[in-house]
Amino acid sequence: MSVAVCHPERSEGAEARSALHPFASLRVTSLAPLVAIHLALFTVYSAFALAQSPAPAPIADNSFLLEEAYNQEAGVVQHITTFARPEGGDAWDFSFTQEWPLGGIRHQLSYTVPLGHADGLGTALGDIGLNYRYQLAGEAGGPLAVAPRLTALLPTGSEDDGRGSGALGLQTNLPVSYTFGSAVATHWNAGFTVASGSAPAYTLGASAVWLLRPAFNLLVEAVWSTTGGEESSFLNPGVRWAHDFSSGLQIVPGLAYTVGLGSSSGEDGLFLYLSFEHPFRRLSPQ
Repeated sequence: MSVAVCHPERSEGAEARSALHPFASLRVTSLAPLVAIHLALFTVYSAFALAQSPAPAPIADNSFLLEEAYNQEAGVVQHITTFARPEGGDAWDFSFTQEWPLGGIRHQLSYTVPLGHADGLGTALGDIGLNYRYQLAGEAGGPLAVAPRLTALLPTGSEDDGRGSGALGLQTNLPVSYTFGSAVATHWNAGFTVASGSAPAYTLGASAVWLLRPAFNLLVEAVWSTTGGEESSFLNPGVRWAHDFSSGLQIVPGLAYTVGLGSSSGEDGLFLYLSFEHPFRRLSPQ
């Protein structure tokens, strides 16, 4: 799950970063190191997965820019990393999200930590998001799932450098997912963000996922946002695939290329996704 629909130059869950964070002194001027880390993790874990993978479980909650309306199952935690690199310049955005079920699938807690690099400003932390989601529909399965989210955005990013709002913010999003048989899943998002002294931001998004194989999907996402009268629109076609361990660990890498539309034309970039989902306690036999 991605906790916010976002501009590819902004981290998910927050709009900016902080030059006051200890990471601010870090300078990363090439895409190669981060891509190498991403590919190395994928290669190592894929080798293990290929050696001992059982029948693959279908990929479910692994959208890129959008949220799918599926909370974590009881006893299962998910770790999500994303990396976005726009074309031109040295800017990039990285985020880490960890999702935990609160007793069962109905309630879910998570947090999102964004880190970004901007030309001339270096690398720093953005506004951290603390998230709660409620499984309003779909707890017992079926084609329809709804899971509204409420997020507190902590002012950990620097407002002066455009890395944060400078005040506590609130964000909400309504993800709705609907599957058509076993071949196509669709996801719909609508949300907004408010913070003292900042113009509210509104977001809309939709995606379609072609479930070509249980462990290999093609997808396309469309996102639109507006803040203070400035609009942005993006199309994000991509691919994701899964590797399953007999221990219950599922690894889902993903790759997309974000294309700017309308007033965002030319703001294209690479998008990478990596998820680790596994049990954190032994579940009782059913």
